[in-house]
Amino acid sequence: MERLRLSRAALDRFPPAVRVPGYEVASVTPGIVHLGFGGFHRAHMARYTHDLMERQPAARNWGIVGAGLLAGDRKMHEALAPQDGLYTLVERDDRTEKVTVIGAVAQTICSADDPSSLLAAIAGRGIRIVSLTVTENGYCLHPATKRLDRRHEAIAADLEDPMRPHSAIGIIVEAYRQRMISGRTAFTALSCDNIPHNGRVLKDAVLKFAHLRDPGLAGWIAAKARFPSTMVDRITPITRPEDTAELAARYGVVDNWPVFCEPFSQWVIEDDFADGRPAWELTGAQFVSDVAPYEFMKLRLLNASHLAVAGLGRLAGYRFVHETMLDASLRRYMEALMDRETAPTLPPVPGVDLAEYKATLVARFANATIRDTLDRVNADAPVNLLVDPIRERLKADADFDLLALALAAWFRRVRGTDDAGQPVDVRHPLAPLLLEKAVEGGADPRPLLGIENLFGELGRNERLVSTVGKWLASLYRVGAAGTLRALR
Repeated sequence: MERLRLSRAALDRFPPAVRVPGYEVASVTPGIVHLGFGGFHRAHMARYTHDLMERQPAARNWGIVGAGLLAGDRKMHEALAPQDGLYTLVERDDRTEKVTVIGAVAQTICSADDPSSLLAAIAGRGIRIVSLTVTENGYCLHPATKRLDRRHEAIAADLEDPMRPHSAIGIIVEAYRQRMISGRTAFTALSCDNIPHNGRVLKDAVLKFAHLRDPGLAGWIAAKARFPSTMVDRITPITRPEDTAELAARYGVVDNWPVFCEPFSQWVIEDDFADGRPAWELTGAQFVSDVAPYEFMKLRLLNASHLAVAGLGRLAGYRFVHETMLDASLRRYMEALMDRETAPTLPPVPGVDLAEYKATLVARFANATIRDTLDRVNADAPVNLLVDPIRERLKADADFDLLALALAAWFRRVRGTDDAGQPVDVRHPLAPLLLEKAVEGGADPRPLLGIENLFGELGRNERLVSTVGKWLASLYRVGAAGTLRALR
């Protein structure tokens, strides 16, 4: 099979199994700037936008400028720029595989060294939305309060030089300031991160930073801008070199950085925009007045379960998420966790059969074709996914035994070894402190629970200390597999 390097010029030469854009890619013009241009965005929002462009010629004015903020993001820009912003999305499970070239990206930028090109892009006449997938760390929040931390290194630096910002919050505020002084309409700031009430959190951080710069600017933003909340869902593992090689061998597509993901995708969006929006509902997105029920469903059932099985599975020596679902004890644990402890914390979710949703999650986690790693889940998922439902269960005087086991596994894992003594990759802003406290406490969870930035007053709750301590002692004594075997 002929192998072709991905570019606009090569689109008409790929085999029929590769779906190429049915629209003229060169006609796509920017309407969205996305901060945090990684694999998830390219599998999710960019996919919805591409599909809309296939259906609606006018949607080609909603092209995406993909922006990286960190030095490490330069690789993405260097990979996609020679490909005219094109990339391949492979959606697959055990039964199907769909290969699509996505044409919705009009431009890529890396602003790590100089934010001027990014600010100029946001100032573009057609830009009406600035969206984000920068993870919770990118919002520069205080770990305990979840409010903007003005002492955060990036925020302090941006306040010193506010017209050359590097943080996502600083960039958004400076872009709003430029809109205000030029008399232009405010854009919508659209968070697509896995943070409870993400629109509200983003608005609060932006307004606090703006107020520190100029109370008048903060007032203008509060009156003119919009910050809708969203719920996003699609399992998207990190692309491996062997995935890229397989794409070239099977389909003839030489792509510097393709994306591989599951077929399932969900996007629920609060319908509150400052200056128009794409008709994403035509391609499967759901616009609602209140995202919270859907958001809680995903955070409590998918994300909390993901972190729970990833922690225990990694201690037991597994490397991939699908392996945890092949382990009957881990699968039963995940099902029991959802049924007994996390689902009962949910408000009613309109139009959703929770039993079906939970069964779908088990099937999605069992998808072996995307080879999602436990290390990725553990690195991406904040411990609040476990702490928040524990706090609710404590307040309701309800059982939280299974959540406590997940938290104990998190405590055991941050020591940096699995049950066989092999090294475990721990990626966390507080990794050195976590290791220090894990070694200090051993089977006693109190040193880790005493980290105020993570656990606040909850770390002094004797019921929590006792329950987590029971499981942590078991994990140290008989390991994850032994602990799960004894679980009732």
